[in-house]
Amino acid sequence: MGHWWYRNIVEPGKLPLLVALASFVCTFLITRTITRLIRAGKGPFRNVRPGGLHIHHVVPGVVLTLIGGFGGVAAGRHEAGAIVCALLLGMGAGLVLDEFALILHLDDVYWTEQGRQSVEVVVLTTALLMLVLGGFSPLGVDEVTPEERQGRGSFILSLFGNFLFVLVALFKGKFRMAILGLFLTPVAVFGAVRLARPGSLWARRFYRNRPRARARAGLRAFHHDRRWDRVRRRFQDLIAGAPDRVLPLRHPPDDRPPSGELPSGEPPSDGRSPDERPR
Repeated sequence: MGHWWYRNIVEPGKLPLLVALASFVCTFLITRTITRLIRAGKGPFRNVRPGGLHIHHVVPGVVLTLIGGFGGVAAGRHEAGAIVCALLLGMGAGLVLDEFALILHLDDVYWTEQGRQSVEVVVLTTALLMLVLGGFSPLGVDEVTPEERQGRGSFILSLFGNFLFVLVALFKGKFRMAILGLFLTPVAVFGAVRLARPGSLWARRFYRNRPRARARAGLRAFHHDRRWDRVRRRFQDLIAGAPDRVLPLRHPPDDRPPSGELPSGEPPSDGRSPDERPR
C-alpha cells in the first residue's frame, strides 16, 4: 500500500489535489449542515448580517479561492506551501459551488427548486476530481518500466474513450448517467446509445426531422422521470435539505370584481336596457 501511495500519489505530485478534494467535500458537507441548522433555528449559528446586509458564504468562498489559487501558483514545487494553498482552494471552491445556483440565477434561490442545481454541480465536480485523482498518470513518475508504461498508456486510452461516451451522454441530456459513467464505463455506454432526452442539444440537432424519435424520446423521458424523480429528490434532500414548498393560492386572483360589486361605482343592472326601465 505504501509503495502504491508513493508511486501514484506522492511522486506524480497529486497530494495537493487529494488535499483540495478532501477539503472541498468536507467544506460543502459542513456548510450544508450549518445552513440547515440555521434554517431550523437550532444551534448557535446565525446568518452574518453586518449593518443588516446578508453576507452569503459565496463571498468568503471567492476570497479563499483566489488566495488558494494564486498562492498555489506562487508556491510552485514547495510541497508544504502547495498543500496549504490546496486546502484553502478546496475550502473556497466548496463555499462557492454550494451557492452555484445563486450565481447562475443572480437571486437567492438557496432553498428553492433551482437551488438543487448547486448539489448537482458539487457532485459532478467531485466525480471529475476523483477521476483525475484516480488516473495513474505516468508524468512525474521515475523509472517506469516498458510494461508499466504500456499499462498506463492503455489505461489513459480507455479513460479517453470513456470520456467520449460521457460527453455524448451529456449532450443527450443524461447528466446523472454521465456522472456515474465517469466511474462505470457500461453506464456511460448505455447512456450514449439510448435516445436523447427532449430539449437536449442532441435532440435539437438530430431529432429535428424525426418526429417518431421525438415522440419516443418524450414518452421514455416521462416514464423515467415518473419512476426515479422521487428517489432523486430524496437523495438530494438527504444531502442538502428539502427546498421550500410554495403552497398554491386557494382563490387565484383575477380581474373580476367580487359578486355584487361593479367597477367605478355603477349601480347593479336588472338586465333591462335603459329604454325599458321605468322613468
